Amino acid sequence: MVIQLSGLWTLTDASGEFTCPITLPGDGVSALYDAGLVPDPYWGRNEYDLRWIADRDWTAKRTIDLTDTDVDLVIGDLDTVATIRWNGQEVHSSKNMFRDYRVSLADVARAGENEVEIVFHSSTKAGAEEQARQPFFVPWHEQNSPIANGNMLRKVQCDFGWDWNIALAPFGQYGTLAVQSRKAARIEDLYITQTHENGTVSVSISAKTVNHEGPFTVTLDGQTVEADGTATITIDQPKLWWPAGLGKQPLYDLTVQAGDATETRRIGLRKMELITDKDDTGSMFKFRVNDVDVFAKGANWIPADALAGRITDAATRDLLQSALDANMNMIRVWGGGRYEPTSFYDTCDEMGLMVWQDFMFACNLYPSTEDYLSEVKAEVRDNVSRMHHHACIAVWCGDNELVGAFDWFEVSRKNRDTYLVSYDRLNRTIEQELKATDPNAIWWPSSPCAGPMNYGDAWHDDSKGDMHFWSVWHEGRDFDHYRDVSPRFCSEFGFQSYPSMNIIKTFADPKDWNIAAPVFESHQKNKGGNARIAETMFRYFRWPEKFEDFVWLSQIQQAMAIKTAVTHWRGLKPHCMGTLIWQLNDTWPVCSWSSLDYGGGWKMLHYMIQRFYAPVTVICAPTDSGYQLKGVNDHLDPVELTVSARTLDMQGESRALGKTKMTIGAQSEVMLDISADQVKEGEIIVFIWHAEDGEAGGDHFAPWPYKTYDLPDSGLEMKQDGNKLTITAKQLSLFASVEADVPGRFSNNAFAVFPGLPVTVTFTPQDENATPTFSLRDLYSATVARNG
Repeated sequence: MVIQLSGLWTLTDASGEFTCPITLPGDGVSALYDAGLVPDPYWGRNEYDLRWIADRDWTAKRTIDLTDTDVDLVIGDLDTVATIRWNGQEVHSSKNMFRDYRVSLADVARAGENEVEIVFHSSTKAGAEEQARQPFFVPWHEQNSPIANGNMLRKVQCDFGWDWNIALAPFGQYGTLAVQSRKAARIEDLYITQTHENGTVSVSISAKTVNHEGPFTVTLDGQTVEADGTATITIDQPKLWWPAGLGKQPLYDLTVQAGDATETRRIGLRKMELITDKDDTGSMFKFRVNDVDVFAKGANWIPADALAGRITDAATRDLLQSALDANMNMIRVWGGGRYEPTSFYDTCDEMGLMVWQDFMFACNLYPSTEDYLSEVKAEVRDNVSRMHHHACIAVWCGDNELVGAFDWFEVSRKNRDTYLVSYDRLNRTIEQELKATDPNAIWWPSSPCAGPMNYGDAWHDDSKGDMHFWSVWHEGRDFDHYRDVSPRFCSEFGFQSYPSMNIIKTFADPKDWNIAAPVFESHQKNKGGNARIAETMFRYFRWPEKFEDFVWLSQIQQAMAIKTAVTHWRGLKPHCMGTLIWQLNDTWPVCSWSSLDYGGGWKMLHYMIQRFYAPVTVICAPTDSGYQLKGVNDHLDPVELTVSARTLDMQGESRALGKTKMTIGAQSEVMLDISADQVKEGEIIVFIWHAEDGEAGGDHFAPWPYKTYDLPDSGLEMKQDGNKLTITAKQLSLFASVEADVPGRFSNNAFAVFPGLPVTVTFTPQDENATPTFSLRDLYSATVARNG
């Protein structure tokens, strides 16, 4: 017997001032907004007038009819410090939203109507109370989080604000919510392992059952076995699961039955390794799947929405689809967010997106008291048990940037030993519980990290481990500085842009369309971010007069920054074996490092990612003496690649630089050397390539800042046939871009158009019945042309 408690509840604050419906699973801030009791938290500067919500206790209440009173309450993702009362009696209290709970109601449930109450205690008060209990002060990153003491609670850390997130510290419940019979048989835990040997795969399944005696049965790949403890099924001709771009993602249905209880899993058969062997440079850092080294191409994932009640499986899948469509094969679930629901990992399994899974600790220092660590153990156990079988899981990482955080706070700089010991206790607790739950798990202590027990500077040491490289953004360095480092694996790097105009219109009136306006500054959470975007733009481009052009050019600038990094690091393959861009998505409409707008629309960066993450490509890398064109191939087999290059000046004059054909294997190869004196001032390098299998592409490289080029009037024009657009130019057009006034996706964007070579673009609207209006711009029209 299962009775769902999801649905409509009544929400009331402790004073009785506010009462409204709330749908659980869901969050309280969204409920108040949906009821018209508070304004849109994402509009204008409303955020600051809504932080009082987190300072109050709130109670969600409903009734339920029961016939069987020997029942349990099953609840998950309870955010965060909460008390549950059943018929007026307290039956449960918790302070960790990352856990699942089963609560006996046998002593309080009654036949007929029952009243259920969930009290969500103020997270701001609870955080302050926990801080006061600590044996020494535990600091948090105040610049990220204007709401204090979020690090005291096992709650989404960016709920307290981040340098891209709104700060509301919302509350709610987002997972399982049901009443179940206590007598019914159930399968409480499944542990699944794979052994790959001699072309076969043996899958072992251990099950913990409740209210069931005797063996359980397992069915997999048409085979059924019965076991008391561990069942093993061997698959002789396994269909292997591969990361996206390297093969298919077949998934096998696994069914475990114990009496009337049934559990199912979909598993992919693959061998996953993290290789960190020493080499001449330092230590490798690469993922090896099915004995093949894989260059990881991906991005960092943050929660799909700042208000969890607004997150849907469909919207999450759309974001992941965009990652896949941009030739990504890895997603890093960042440690300041949440362990994603099972549907997320199911989708990654289906798409071939490997998952770098952080545990949920980021950018702060954390407690290490016995009480706190006991919660951490349970959290690790619950989530690893739930997630470990997914083919997509590539690595479990202890935290995000906690090692570097020692140097961010005065108290930890003055007494580093105390905080280092405290961190070590936390980190070891996570590792030990991970290995106790899944002995075969791949573990990495922290990100960035030079290796186990190494507390060095992984932001600047590019010889080993994974690297976070932030000097270009946070220090205002030139894009060329990306070429000064040669990481083994860069798991974070990024550059900001503004959201697209369609998104800006959702939070700002036209009178506020100015980057210095208070409304716009309130949607920029990184200190100095707007100034840094503007200063960098002045460094590389001529100044745009119109706000809309400024917004667009910020996205082109962002794309050029990330392209510089990725193409250089891909050109170092196999020395570098991974780049994870910060960040894929946004939690609300905000200026940020994302390649996707809030809601999933593609920024110009994402269109360029689709090209520079292509499995086969040619990149241009400047050298001390000139330029090199390098071939890169991520396929399993070598590819024969032909490349030709020319110079092109702004008057349309062109000279040949060379043409060559090479076979490109797993290592990047120099295909053409171009000396500096072959490219004159005012010229760009244009190159095209094609592979024997039909893959082809082209690009340009500007040796000097774009502001130094006297761009011609491109004469850019667009002919429309429904949602099919043909773009032509009379002269060279750089970064030609089409925009629509309705949500949707273009087949291509931010491309170069050459005279006599039209480009065809199709637009797929989100709403198939929408009739979009299109606009067109390029570097000339945005920065040189004077329209009115």
